[in-house]
Amino acid sequence: MQDSLKTGFFVRALNKVHAFIRKNTVLSIAIVAAIVTSFIVPPDKAYLGYVDLKTMCCLFGTLAVVCALKNIRFFAILASRIILIAGNSRTAAVTLVFITFFGSMLIANDMALITFLPLGYYVFSTSGDRKEVAAVFILQNIAANLGGMLTPFGNPQNLYLYAKYAIPTGEFMKIMAAPFAVALFMIIVCCFLIPKHSMKIIDTGDTKLPKDRTVIYIVLFAITILMVFRLIPYILTILIVLAALLILDRKAIKMVDYALLFTFVCFFIFAGNMGRIEVVKRFFSYLLNLNPLITSVFSCQVISNVPSAILLSQFTENYTPLLLGVNIGGAGTLIASLASLITFGEYNKHYPGSAKEYIWRFSLYNFSFVIVLTVFGLVFLV
Repeated sequence: MQDSLKTGFFVRALNKVHAFIRKNTVLSIAIVAAIVTSFIVPPDKAYLGYVDLKTMCCLFGTLAVVCALKNIRFFAILASRIILIAGNSRTAAVTLVFITFFGSMLIANDMALITFLPLGYYVFSTSGDRKEVAAVFILQNIAANLGGMLTPFGNPQNLYLYAKYAIPTGEFMKIMAAPFAVALFMIIVCCFLIPKHSMKIIDTGDTKLPKDRTVIYIVLFAITILMVFRLIPYILTILIVLAALLILDRKAIKMVDYALLFTFVCFFIFAGNMGRIEVVKRFFSYLLNLNPLITSVFSCQVISNVPSAILLSQFTENYTPLLLGVNIGGAGTLIASLASLITFGEYNKHYPGSAKEYIWRFSLYNFSFVIVLTVFGLVFLV
């Protein structure tokens, strides 16, 4: 009896670990990477300098305010009103994709997908065509990853590189403007591949926003943007955001994606340790000197864009090709970006038996973008 109880406990524990890994794949990889490298480079005082506090504060502040806006249904109501104007599937697809594309510039790619993917499913599930839902999800995913490349707060890796290299805002946007324009053109072309047929979208009502909170949250969001642009001290901004949300919406603080924040901490430890291993340092320095754009794009396909940015930045001061690479490389494999895993999880939740079909179409679209943007970058930008 005792043995069976121990076996049952062990099985339940394994199931919980498996469920955690499935739900937090990137975080799990980050934890393992941090632990393994900590055996190679034992913890010491240098660890205290690994974590970029400014990046963490910028990320936390932005996520907290976005959660507060989401709780008053600000983004859903705004998007719903725009979608109601659409009269057919193609117009609806274009609208959804571009809400996600431009939304990612302001609320980051992950939050844009969490906010607008459910709306995409609602709109297109009414047509009963699973293929259209898959196509729209994939295009929303690409739009989130590549739309966010233009602004320092559009993608998490941008926040980090923008802070680490103290890149001037004008120069940052100048670097990313050309690939952003190419990506925009490609997304428009892909949207017109969506079949055009009439569809009726029902207004579910509940479209009133609480005026006072809406104004306060928009002001808070503006403050966090000023923090990202280094116009307001980040410690002061975080104190203002925390004080306001503790009074108005404590749930928003709880809703912050702490798994993403902890993922950053783990990858900071991993990258810091890797930068202190001489063999690794020489290897990555060689690759980055050989071709920094291709190295960073390829690295994203294997270990995702955020850890690639943190890791590779330890070995180069040439931030232009690195910045381009970790943004372009966010498209590609499912693990190239946390945003892609979010999209896949949302689609798999609605259509659990269609993973292979989805991944095939996802890869076709994404690698087309990666190839075109990488070639464009090599020929015209670096």
